[in-house]
Amino acid sequence: MVAGTRRMMPPMEYVRLFDEAAGLDGVIAIHSTARGPAAGGCRLWSYADSSEAMADAFRLAEGMSYKNAMARLPFGGGKAVLRRPAGEFDRRALFEAFGRAVEKLDGRYVTAEDVGTDVSDMECAARHTRHVAGRTALPGLAGGDPSPWTALGVFEAMKEAVRLRHGSSLAGVTVSVLGVGNVGAGLCHLLAEEGARLVIADIDPVRCARLAEQTGARIVGIEAIVAEDAEVFAPCALGGALDEATVAALKAGIVCGAANNQLAAPHLADVLMARGITYAPDYVVNAGGIINVAAEYLGESADQVRGRVMEIGPRTRELLEIAAAENLPPPLVADRMAEGLMVRERDLETV
Repeated sequence: MVAGTRRMMPPMEYVRLFDEAAGLDGVIAIHSTARGPAAGGCRLWSYADSSEAMADAFRLAEGMSYKNAMARLPFGGGKAVLRRPAGEFDRRALFEAFGRAVEKLDGRYVTAEDVGTDVSDMECAARHTRHVAGRTALPGLAGGDPSPWTALGVFEAMKEAVRLRHGSSLAGVTVSVLGVGNVGAGLCHLLAEEGARLVIADIDPVRCARLAEQTGARIVGIEAIVAEDAEVFAPCALGGALDEATVAALKAGIVCGAANNQLAAPHLADVLMARGITYAPDYVVNAGGIINVAAEYLGESADQVRGRVMEIGPRTRELLEIAAAENLPPPLVADRMAEGLMVRERDLETV
């Protein structure tokens, strides 16, 4: 059995972006509009070449289709990936050019911040398009930095995974967190408040030291963290954290983190299951950010965001229980559930 095989979805659509004067070089990928406009953030990263950026955009856009469906949002899946210009560059010019590109899609794609981008970048894009979220929050309304919501969703999912496996709360449980940027740090603060013991690793030693001082976390090297004696491993950096070597070395009995595309290859879901490791599918547990983005775009309140984010925990428990009962890898169960939601929405459109 190969977990998470995805053959149901239609071919990818994409638009290449290029504006030499503004430093814009990237792609907007649209994976599905079955449930509504394609929604997904804009990533700015130092890609080696355009083909690498496009491959990342395609993979991330597909993940957004599944994430948005599982979160029961009225959006399909898309992603923008931009190559970071070498040296100094004018961020305002770059993101205004990006906003013009988004506007040309006439609402088929809704953007927001992602890795390497922030609220100020989205404000620049918003000068030229209304199809953007992740902007400065207005009183009582959804908006602003989505990372706290992502962290909360992962936290709620982790609580349910620990209850299901150990029959306990997170108090006294050791959680190793790889990547302590905005989301990872937010998750660490929630875990510390709950009484969990923290082990952290990040490429930025200053960031690690600051968080350790705030939470009492123990710092280890990036290569060493997967072999830590922890009950939970939380990948919260970039994708592909769970490769062959990592899965073989992993000591934690639960994997539950905020990173997208955590599995370096689909078959590793089977390997995790064979090793008795509970894997909470990334796109289910890390949906808090896109829930906030969707609510902002729809003009909803912060209370509505919280209500939907708090559903992530019970949803995670449900799919883990189904996976255990049917002896299937959790990503396969999650994909099956998401595909059913996408197909039903598409079928309704044809009635």
